Amino acid sequence: MSKYLILIFKAFRRVSKTIPLLFYSPINKLNLFLNGATFGKNLKIRGFIKVIVTRRGSLTIGDNVSINSGQNHNIIGRNQKTTFWVEGNLSIGHNTGMSSTAIICNNHIEIGNYVKIGGNTVIYDTDFHSLNPEIRKDPNLDKSNAKKGTVIIRDNAFIGSHSTILKGVTIGENAVIGACSLVSKNIPANEIWAGNPVKFIKKTDEI
Repeated sequence: MSKYLILIFKAFRRVSKTIPLLFYSPINKLNLFLNGATFGKNLKIRGFIKVIVTRRGSLTIGDNVSINSGQNHNIIGRNQKTTFWVEGNLSIGHNTGMSSTAIICNNHIEIGNYVKIGGNTVIYDTDFHSLNPEIRKDPNLDKSNAKKGTVIIRDNAFIGSHSTILKGVTIGENAVIGACSLVSKNIPANEIWAGNPVKFIKKTDEI
């Protein structure tokens, strides 16, 4: 009898997980639409994302993009909602996937096609605050004087979980960033870098 109860319980769990998935994508797509974002076909979102696009910002998402958000859909720990805060131009290419990622775009962030972004990665194209202590005393001056820089992540790049990508960085095509890395400089194509700060490990063709 207990064997059948276990089977029934497992079946119930599968159904209880599947039903919410039917609602996540439509609700999130509505959220994106109301924020003025554009997105392509077959966008899949598990969990609820946070989207804020200001009047100055633009958010474009390509086809076949997959997004996981929150603790129920990102089992690797340090869970957060996937967040897009956009005051600049943020574009996400086709067939790209991310999990519990925070992208803060005050200037310009471009993510290519077939990019994999590991759980809890954060991408910032701004310092958020001025480096001048006197300017930081005035909130308005502080934000307006924060340094900004374009971030570009090219096609087929793989960003390991818990990594931080800072302003002014270009990550080359097919590059791999190890987990928990701090990326504050350009990464060449077809290379593996890791660490805090990142250091060259090897060429991808040496794997």
